[in-house]
Amino acid sequence: MLSAEYISPAAIKRLSKEIQTIQTTPLEGIKLIVNDDNICDVQAWIYGPEGTPYEKGHFRVKLIMSPDFPNTPPKCYFQTKIFHPNVSSTGEVCVNTLKKDWNPDHGIAHILLTVKCLLIYPNPESALNEEAGKLLLERYDDYAKHAKLMTSIHAKKGDEPAAPVSTETVKKVEKKTDKKKKTLKRL
Repeated sequence: MLSAEYISPAAIKRLSKEIQTIQTTPLEGIKLIVNDDNICDVQAWIYGPEGTPYEKGHFRVKLIMSPDFPNTPPKCYFQTKIFHPNVSSTGEVCVNTLKKDWNPDHGIAHILLTVKCLLIYPNPESALNEEAGKLLLERYDDYAKHAKLMTSIHAKKGDEPAAPVSTETVKKVEKKTDKKKKTLKRL
């Protein structure tokens, strides 16, 4: 993970201002996770839009800033497993906004909203997940059924915090979850 020491002071100032704006005026269906120790650790919860196979899902995403940000786009990853044409098995997101259509004026809010829009309008022509792309084009009902199943398993409500939290709080919750899993394995 990139720390603030590797990007320019102007980029740090911009990130800080964007994060503050999102906290003051939250994006619909998106909850920012703030890391007070590393401004470059940009994460959020994206809630599955109604009327999509991702409805009622809670998806955690992470933006990885490049040292040349904002001149170079960040990489975006789903940390919650998802069945989607534009999301690889490792969670990498493929969207033109983060590739050939990148504009240094695009901010964090724009990126997060674009990723949320991918849940509404997937683009099978630039599929990282070929199976999902093919199903979407050829058998939408099967695609939607598979996406709903994956959402119900991996993106359940309750996996995310009720309010914006710091990464430190998220790490504590993850430690507790890991501890519970280890205890269950012993049983």
